[in-house]
Amino acid sequence: MLRRIFLGLLVLVVVAAAALAVWEPLTAKPPAAPTFKPTDVQIARDKFGVPHIFGKTDADVAYGIAFAHAEDDFSTLQEVLAMTRGRAGAMLGADGAKVDYAAALLDIRKTTTRDWPRLPKDVQILFTAYAAGLNHYADKHPDEVRLSGLFPVTGEDVVAGFVLRSPFFFGLDSVLGGLTEDKPLGREGGPSLDAKGKLIPRELTPVGRDPEANGSNGMAVAPARSTDGATRLVSNSHQPWTGGVAWYELVVHSGEGWDFAGANFPGSPYPFLGHNKYLGWTNTVNRPDLIDVYKLVLDDSGEKYRFDGKWLPLEAKRVWLRVKYGPFVLPVPRTIYRSVHGPVIRNDKGAFAIRYAGMDQANMVTQYYRLNKATNFAEWRAAMAGQGVPATNFIYADAKGNIGLFYNAMFPDRPAGFNWRGVLPGDTSADLWTKTLPFDRVPALVNPRSGYVMNANNTPWVAAGPGDELDAAAFSPLLGVEDDMTNRATRLIELFEASGQIDEARLKTIKYDTAYAKTGYAKAWMAKLLALDTKGDPALAEAQRLLRQWDWNLDGKGKGDALALMVLRPANGSHYQRKPEPDPHQVLSDTVQHLQEHFASLDPKLGTVLRLRHGEGPHRVDLPLDGGNDTVRASTLWDAEPDGRLKVRHGDSFIMFVTWDAAGKVRSESIQPFGAATTRPDSPHYNDQAPLFVAHKLKPVLFDPATLRASGARFYRP
Repeated sequence: MLRRIFLGLLVLVVVAAAALAVWEPLTAKPPAAPTFKPTDVQIARDKFGVPHIFGKTDADVAYGIAFAHAEDDFSTLQEVLAMTRGRAGAMLGADGAKVDYAAALLDIRKTTTRDWPRLPKDVQILFTAYAAGLNHYADKHPDEVRLSGLFPVTGEDVVAGFVLRSPFFFGLDSVLGGLTEDKPLGREGGPSLDAKGKLIPRELTPVGRDPEANGSNGMAVAPARSTDGATRLVSNSHQPWTGGVAWYELVVHSGEGWDFAGANFPGSPYPFLGHNKYLGWTNTVNRPDLIDVYKLVLDDSGEKYRFDGKWLPLEAKRVWLRVKYGPFVLPVPRTIYRSVHGPVIRNDKGAFAIRYAGMDQANMVTQYYRLNKATNFAEWRAAMAGQGVPATNFIYADAKGNIGLFYNAMFPDRPAGFNWRGVLPGDTSADLWTKTLPFDRVPALVNPRSGYVMNANNTPWVAAGPGDELDAAAFSPLLGVEDDMTNRATRLIELFEASGQIDEARLKTIKYDTAYAKTGYAKAWMAKLLALDTKGDPALAEAQRLLRQWDWNLDGKGKGDALALMVLRPANGSHYQRKPEPDPHQVLSDTVQHLQEHFASLDPKLGTVLRLRHGEGPHRVDLPLDGGNDTVRASTLWDAEPDGRLKVRHGDSFIMFVTWDAAGKVRSESIQPFGAATTRPDSPHYNDQAPLFVAHKLKPVLFDPATLRASGARFYRP
């Protein structure tokens, strides 16, 4: 009898599991396919496999961008698309479900459903064409589709990806994580305060930004500072080398006048940075305080909150997260909440509402397109004034010799009289801002006398050298602009100030600098390491001796470089993320143990330890690297491999040097860590740029179509 009962229960479990396994695909019905037929699209692949897309119209080009990118990295594109449809959990498991929860909490689909019809027609057509290009590739390669019912996708799906990812670049993920995990909240842009308004010292702020989401250097040099009268722009982004926010290089040419060379992220129908014939820009992450948290007062039932003396219903909605567990996709229920302030997270301390810059809007998709098509400084600034991109620095240069730094942010129009660094009262409309400040309130430094601008994720008050900086006192503290400095920013100012007139070779030397300044957190941290009592531990004493002799340069040529690289990373992480400083004795001990265990030496060559490694098979690479996690030549994050080598996964990524000569003619060079086809190990372009990347070399960007054709590029139609 018991055996029959057990077998019966087992059958029920199997049947239930099978039902749940098919539940997700059956309920996730794709929308109707977008209606777009390209008129004339060609793709050309240059020597390095970089796609050059030609189209009669801009929409034709967007169609070709999608198809070309899918040829090189269809797998990652599908992950991004799954996120926009609330199906990341079904594809990626628990980690993907976290993204699905965030998408539901922020209600991105409501935003895109409302804003899609409001977008300009040319923008709608562009995104529809891009979606059609993805669908075309999926139709031709059904064996590569990872999730049933994911295709066809629509232009609205693609826009949803922008709405979802934009706020995470200025720290919303950190705030959501802190509230969900019931941690005290660290704030961006300056000091933090607790709920009573008491200052939390910077070194005790527990929740900060993951350095993976922050990085980049940007530089521009004006003709007056150049030896040859040229204008120069350096784009030096620091991003993960693979995944949904890894750069993909492309060049586009449209019969409607859209000519642009640069790079985008998976899921974008246009480049996010680069140059056209007339102008160019790059971006670096900035960290203004654009997020406010309100504590709600709930009634005894927990279903209403007090606001201006009235009890309002707390919106509650049950959502089902589809989560992959082994071979099954199971439904997991969650409840999401919303108040007049915005999304609400409930934890053991209460209910907290979140309000953030750019909330519930999709205007960034129009702004990036308009920037791509701008032909002069006035048009570019007009596109910036549209204020769709919630936050990121823009470093600009053009053929006319203009340069500038724009600390772009959609600053909340906050009323005075409240502690905006703390948790705000949620029972009054007096602290509920509803508008953002106009673009002319954004800190901007244009054509400084020094002849250069730079940013390396530091405060905008340091951008062009002594005597040429913005006056911080001229801007309201309610903007929440950060005052942080990085080693990279300190070094760039030192190098520019010491360089005199700058030619192309000198600018490249500046960009590939691998030194630490003997100032700031690095100096203080090194002093603590050298002050440790290491009597009785010869290995630690020897490490201190090497650090005393170290030349403060991670170029791989001096003694102690590998040791210095490893002990400096924890200090930079705590400084940049505003977290408690690590224990210096523990850091030194761990580093010494790692080097002894894997290299039988405290002084192996830096290039032996720090590696560019990617893939398997015939095109696998394993090459030496230089630089550190806060040097201008950046090897920001790495993972320790079983053999003790440090495999870099984040740092210098897409690099582009752009020059407009004295006559205004543009040319450019670029490089990537791997190649154009980063998820296609059988492709010759899987890793073909890596040898150049590690050697500080660049390849030409064949921006001129005639030059591209003369190079023997392969042309074909998708």
